[in-house]
Amino acid sequence: GIPVIVHSDHCAKKLLPWFDGMLEYDEYFYSIKGEPLFSSHMLDLSEEPHEENIGICAKYLTRMAKIDLILEMEIGITGGVEDGVDNSGVSKDKLYSTPEEVWQVYETLAPISEKFTIAAAFGNVHGVYKPGNVVLRPELLGDFQTYAGNILQNSRPLNFVFHGGSGSEKHKIDEARSHGVVKMNVDTDTQWAYWAGIKEFYEDNECFLQGQIGNPKGLDKPNKSYYDPRKWVRESEVSMRDRVKESCKDLKNI
Repeated sequence: GIPVIVHSDHCAKKLLPWFDGMLEYDEYFYSIKGEPLFSSHMLDLSEEPHEENIGICAKYLTRMAKIDLILEMEIGITGGVEDGVDNSGVSKDKLYSTPEEVWQVYETLAPISEKFTIAAAFGNVHGVYKPGNVVLRPELLGDFQTYAGNILQNSRPLNFVFHGGSGSEKHKIDEARSHGVVKMNVDTDTQWAYWAGIKEFYEDNECFLQGQIGNPKGLDKPNKSYYDPRKWVRESEVSMRDRVKESCKDLKNI
């Protein structure tokens, strides 16, 4: 009874042949099951000119709409490093989208399908940085909603994605959610949570993890129940699960 969403993340222009392959199988799966294999796909063409980004997204959304797929698209630049793309040195003004840019996306994609989300830039950065190094401005999402809403006579027509959510302050997350964020990426936080599970298990059981035989309980006592990967991998999974639950609570979906 638990709903599961299967999503593919950042796909740059050079990877579009790979994206095409996924869509082909989605279409095949849909012809048999009446639903696509994936729930959504993300096109990250933010490195391309804005008009080209939107044009390619419109082309793919037209195809995806026929099989009930959601498109996530990105505009502007999310700072930091992710999936081999290094934006750590970009000018800070590039980290913020404008109402006009966001509206151009909506104006082009909405007539095709309502099933799209916009990863607009509002100062978000991939990874985790010291407080003060990143100026996150979720109020900009509210400005984007107001701009589009005034044109459409609709108070909140846009669905946003919060990229680079790891390490963000709770009140900033809540403000972003209040302005229409429906998905937040926390890959870096969950990576740390997975590692923390191993780290804490090792620190708690260090004396049982120095050899296959011998521990404080006796020089001939085996340690297999401690170094068995099924044991410490499970601790990582539990730690990651708890971190995911925290993010779900932050977004008020549980």
